[in-house]
Order: sequence, then structure tokens, then C-alpha cells
Amino acid sequence: MEEPISIDYRRITPAEAVELQNRLRNRVILKDDFGPISTVAGVDVSIGRGWKEGKCGIVVLSFPDLQVVETKTHTATIDFPYVPGLLAFREVPVFLETYDLLQVKPDLIFFDGHGYAHPRRFGLASHAGVIIDKPTIGCAKSRLIGTFVEPASDAGSVSELIADDGEVIGSVVRTKKGTKPVFISPGHRISLATATRFALECTRSHRIPEPTRLAHELVHSKSL
Repeated sequence: MEEPISIDYRRITPAEAVELQNRLRNRVILKDDFGPISTVAGVDVSIGRGWKEGKCGIVVLSFPDLQVVETKTHTATIDFPYVPGLLAFREVPVFLETYDLLQVKPDLIFFDGHGYAHPRRFGLASHAGVIIDKPTIGCAKSRLIGTFVEPASDAGSVSELIADDGEVIGSVVRTKKGTKPVFISPGHRISLATATRFALECTRSHRIPEPTRLAHELVHSKSL
């Protein structure tokens, strides 16, 4: 049995954070490890440049009909500096506090960010998934690393996101015809193929899948 994870987010340094990513990435499970999915959630964290606080929004939806079940927002102090590749250390603490407020704990969680498609294969969705031991998916609006061939223009078209070493680390998904693709990567306890499928199944009339789209609206408008 693996030892419990305890992180002092208020005191950890960037160097220690990198070391922790390198250590915890070994806990990431890149295969389907979950039961029936009846609820999904989207998470978005808003931290303006220079802000000392961050606001997290979580929207829980029924699946597959995607009706809102519960919403929560929470604001907390941000102690960790802005460092590319270490954004999880700014966002995960306020996410964890918001997650604890939920009455309905979702079966699967989408994060507005990357999971495995990260320089150390341990982005926000992987970090949070390992901490709470839940299936998670990274759904980002832009590429962090890797190269890809533009997917076909039809909705549902997919191409591979490939790291410099040749490893497939994510999917480039055209969720809606005539819009830019989104970048999907597994976070924890889910395979890339299944993460891609859920991203498409959770997309409606917008480019961004409903869980993270609604979480973004919640954070920025205070209501759905």
C-alpha cells in the first residue's frame, strides 16, 4: 500500500515542487480504473496575474444528460509563485478546499488544464487526480508541449499529440466544426482513448466540453 500524500502547499519551494512531480508521476494510472459514471464535474480556477487570491468553481453534472446537480465556488489565498509547469501548485490547494464543500462527489472530473501532456507528465489533472484518487481528465484550450497534425475539420475528428520522445501524450480533438481543437490528456485512472471519448460525449453546442465550460462561467459570472 502506498504511503498517504501530504503536501504543505504554503511552504513548498519551486525546486521541491519539481522533485515532487517527478516522484508522484509514478502513481499516475493511465488505464480505465473506475465503475459506472453517473456524474461528471468540471473545475476551473481563476487567478489573475499578480493576484494574492484564487477562485475555484466546480460544476457537477449528471451523465449522460449533463444536467446541473450541484455548484460550488470558493476563494483562497495563493502562496505559490507563478512558474510555468508548476501551475498545479497554485490551483490544487483552492480546488481541494472547494472539492471538500461538495455534497455530491463526482465520478469523473474534467480540469481546465493538462494532465499527462506536461513536461514531467504530471499536470494539473494528474496532480489533483492522484491526490483525491479519482478519475480525471485534462481539457486545455492550448498546447503546452508536443507536436500534432491538425485534425480534420469535421466535429469529432481527432489527431495525436506527440512528445519529443515519440510518446503519445494526448489527443487533439475537434469538438465543433469550424473552431479550434481542444487538447485532451488523461489525468489519472483513465486511458487516453476513454478520456477522448468522454470529452466528445460531454460536448454540446460549444467548442469546450460542458463540464469545464460551465465551471468557467461559474467562476467568472457567479452564476450559470
